[in-house]
Amino acid sequence: MAKVCWPYFDPEYENLSVRINPPRVSVDNTSCSDCTLIKVDSVNKPGILLEVVQILSDLDFIITKAYVSSDGGWFMDVFHVTDQQGKKITDGKTIDYIERVLGPKGHTTDGMKDCPGKRVGVHSFGNHTAIELIGRDRPGLLSEISAVLANLHFNVTVAEVWTHNRRIACVLYVNDNTTSGSVNDPNRLSIMEEQLKHIMRGCEDDDNVARTSFSMGFTHIDRRLHQMLFADRDYEGGGVTTEVDYPPSFKPKITVERCEEKGYSVVTVRCKDRAKLMFDIVCTLTDMQYVVFHANISSNGPYASQEYFIRHMDGCTLDTEGEKERVVKCLEAAIHRRVSEGLSLELCAKDRVGLLSEVTRILRENGLSVRRAGVSTVGEKAVNVFYVRDAYGNPVDAKTIEALRKEIGQTMMLNVKKDPSSMKAREAETSGWAKTSFFFGNLLEKFLA
Repeated sequence: MAKVCWPYFDPEYENLSVRINPPRVSVDNTSCSDCTLIKVDSVNKPGILLEVVQILSDLDFIITKAYVSSDGGWFMDVFHVTDQQGKKITDGKTIDYIERVLGPKGHTTDGMKDCPGKRVGVHSFGNHTAIELIGRDRPGLLSEISAVLANLHFNVTVAEVWTHNRRIACVLYVNDNTTSGSVNDPNRLSIMEEQLKHIMRGCEDDDNVARTSFSMGFTHIDRRLHQMLFADRDYEGGGVTTEVDYPPSFKPKITVERCEEKGYSVVTVRCKDRAKLMFDIVCTLTDMQYVVFHANISSNGPYASQEYFIRHMDGCTLDTEGEKERVVKCLEAAIHRRVSEGLSLELCAKDRVGLLSEVTRILRENGLSVRRAGVSTVGEKAVNVFYVRDAYGNPVDAKTIEALRKEIGQTMMLNVKKDPSSMKAREAETSGWAKTSFFFGNLLEKFLA
C-alpha cells in the first residue's frame, strides 16, 4: 500500500512578511512641545490596532490624538501621548520597552507563540488560577464572593470587577495560601465553583442567571471583561444610558454613516474624554468582527471625538438599520462599563488571605455598594481601589466617609477621592472632607516607604 506523503509546511511561513518587513517604531519627543509622538509602521494583520492601543493603555498613557491608516498591506499609526500628569514620556526604560514590544522583537517572542489567539495584552501574574464570574448584580455581592474565597483559604492577588446595567463581571486571579501556587485539586475547585455559583444565583433558580468558569491560562483582564459583558448582552435594556448621571453635554453621541466614495461605514463617537476610551471602543469593534481601516482621534478639553472607518471582516458595510443600532448600543455600553464617577476609595495594606473579604465586609456594613473595583499585589503589599455609592445608587455622604476612615484607617492607608470633573465632587471638596490632591501612585509610594 502506497504511503501518503503530505506536503511540507514551514511553521514560520506566516511570519515571513514580518521578518522581511519588520515593524518600525519611533518615539519622538521633539516634534511636539506638549506630548510624545509614537509612530508605528508595520505589515498589516488582523488585530494589530488593538494590540498597539492595548500596550499604550497598559502603560497608563493618555492618548490625546491618533491617526490610523491600514488600508492595504501596511499599517501606519501616529499616537500623541502623555503620562497621567500630562507630561511627555521621557523615562528611558519606558521608551526602551515601547520600542521592544511594538518592534520586531515584540512579534517574535516565545510568549507570543505560546498563546495563539491571546496575543493582545497577555498578562502573566505567576502561577495562579483565573476565575471568571458573571451574573446579576446586587449590594454586597463582592463581599460574599471574597468571603467564600477567604473561607477556602485562597488568596486574591489580582482582580477586576465591573458592573453595568444591573450585571456584574469579575475576573480574579487566586492562589492557594499554603503552596502559593495555582489550585490543582479538582475537589477543591468543585467546592469553590458550587459555592460561587450559589452566591451568584442568589434567590434565582435559573442557571443562566450566573456563570462561573476556571482557567489556568491568562488573557487580558479588561478585554475579557468586555467580552463577558458583551456575551451577556448587557447592552440591551433600559439601563445602558441611565446608570451614570452625565450632564446632557457629556452623554455619548454615536452615529453610523456610509462613506460611498471609499465603501466604508463611518462610526463617529463624541463623549466625555477619559483614560482608555480608545481601547474600549477598538476592543468592542474588534470583538464584533469589524476591521478598522482608518481612524482619527482627538481630545478637546473634557470632550473626545473619535472617527472610525470600518467594514465587517467579510468586507461588508453596515447597511441595515438593525446593524447600525446594534453597533451604537454596544459602543455605548463599552463607554459606560469603565465609567465610575463620584467616590473612590484607594487602600494600601500588607497582603494576606481574607484582606479583600475584610474590606468589602466593612463597605457592606456601612451601606456601600461597589460599582467597580481593582485589586493588585505589589510584592507583599495589596493595592485596592473601590468605586462606591450607597445601596440605592446615590452619592456617599460625609458621615459614612468619616466612619470608614475610623474603621479602616487604623490598619490600612486610605485615600478618599472624588472625581474632580463632577459638580457634586467640587461641592464636596469645598466642604473639606474629600481629598483629591494626589495620585494613587503617590499613595503606594508613601506606603512602601
